[in-house]
Amino acid sequence: MKVAEVSNVVVAGAGTMGASLAQIFAQCGLRVTLWNRSRQGLDRARALIENNQAALVSAGRVSETGSQELIGRITAQTNESCFSDADFVIESITENLEVKQAFFRHISPVVREDCVLATNTSGLSISALGTSVYKPGRFAGMHWINPPHLIPLVEVVSGGETSEETSGFVYDLGLRLGKKPIRVKDIPGFVLNRLQFAVFREALSIVESGAAGLEDVDGAMKYGLGLRYACLGPFESVDLGGIDVFYKIASYLFGNLENRGDVPDMLKSLYESGSWGVKSGCGFYDYTGGKAEKAVKNRDSKIIKITDALLEDEK
Repeated sequence: MKVAEVSNVVVAGAGTMGASLAQIFAQCGLRVTLWNRSRQGLDRARALIENNQAALVSAGRVSETGSQELIGRITAQTNESCFSDADFVIESITENLEVKQAFFRHISPVVREDCVLATNTSGLSISALGTSVYKPGRFAGMHWINPPHLIPLVEVVSGGETSEETSGFVYDLGLRLGKKPIRVKDIPGFVLNRLQFAVFREALSIVESGAAGLEDVDGAMKYGLGLRYACLGPFESVDLGGIDVFYKIASYLFGNLENRGDVPDMLKSLYESGSWGVKSGCGFYDYTGGKAEKAVKNRDSKIIKITDALLEDEK
């Protein structure tokens, strides 16, 4: 199967990520089946897709007509018959190794043997998942970043059995979709989440120590480091800042950074109390009284503007 020949895609799992992934493939003109075990999940996904499209229309990214045509290319169903003639299947079900393995153990013998299979896991072992795949050479990780219909990055992850042909196929598919794929070996968390959680661990440590508050740490990221990292990677930043400067800072700062291996109490207590952020109405911040919807719209609006500015220079 060549990337240019792909016309029929199945997205398995109709959660937040799956709904957005269906949009991405449909935007490229592909026929997409959004599969989910429950019809209720598909109904929620349909509403999410419509909300996402409304935001893109409002931002001028797509026309109202184009948006409706895109939605029309997405079929939602609970019947597994859609897998039998798929050119490409991407799984985005619950982040649980055993559940994902059971899915691929069941589905991989059903699809055509030339169908490429991928998982959107955020960090589970691609090699471990591959043990449940019939003909695992055609299986790879394709990790998207939330919200995937707005974030350009895609991590293409090769497991122990992933063939070079499959890795190249998934990479080229990312390019066809207008994304910015990177190649990653099968390490826990891949690249983005290892960087993200290193920053998150240090942020928690700073707040727990009383050195700065939540708003102060978020401000340091949004109005300082985040702006720089929107334009430059860490190695580019060091080159521009001066390796001599960063060497001297590293010599006294590295030993002082957080390196704990367990989950910090601040995060643990929020999790155990059910304060799961926007989805529950409360997390590090309060999202009651319409604040959740406002937070999502604000995030999406800013990401669209930043991404447009970032990619404009590359045209």
